[in-house]
Amino acid sequence: MERIIELRPELVQALLETFAMIGVAIPIAVLLGTPLGIWLFVHAPGSIAPQPKLHAFVSGLVNMLRSFPFLILLIAIIPFTRFVVGTTVGTAAAIVPLTINAIPYFARLVEQNITQLGTGAVEASRAMGATRGQIIRNVLLVDAKPGIIGSITITTVSFISYSAMVGLVGGGGIGDFAIRYGYYRYETPVMIIAVVLMVLLVTMVQWGGNRLARVTDKRL
Repeated sequence: MERIIELRPELVQALLETFAMIGVAIPIAVLLGTPLGIWLFVHAPGSIAPQPKLHAFVSGLVNMLRSFPFLILLIAIIPFTRFVVGTTVGTAAAIVPLTINAIPYFARLVEQNITQLGTGAVEASRAMGATRGQIIRNVLLVDAKPGIIGSITITTVSFISYSAMVGLVGGGGIGDFAIRYGYYRYETPVMIIAVVLMVLLVTMVQWGGNRLARVTDKRL
């Protein structure tokens, strides 16, 4: 315990760095990924305003970015990261690949949330003369709200683990803390504390997200 108390300032700093990475990457992913997911649904073949060729291109690009192994992406975009934030190490540098990876990841989840609603409400709205914008704002987003909240939860949990990976390249956060003390210095108790904190963080996010999704679900 003496060693844990000694390292407490560094552990607190690591937690703050993890919060910073997630606190920037996830809101940007929601802000940009939501309209992208809506666009993918609206312009899919057989949807509200189909554009098959353009949709195929954008969908393929989303799939490519979403499925790209994160560590490889982290290394591959180093020049871009340096251009954006002026460095390739630290928390600010880690936010760039996290955000780039999170946007298509969340966009695909949003598209799936809306697709699962079915076509009944959309067709009824169109029959009543609703515009495309009204259908999106007043029908699709309203009905898909619980699913989108669940998707935000899933994305946050996934990228908490991704944020730990950036520790391998000096990205800061709990992952960097665990690697420095648990792996390089063989201080197993310190690494266990870091792991427990990560598990608690994920558990809290999952619990909060599930609760909020239930509250907003008008079917319950």
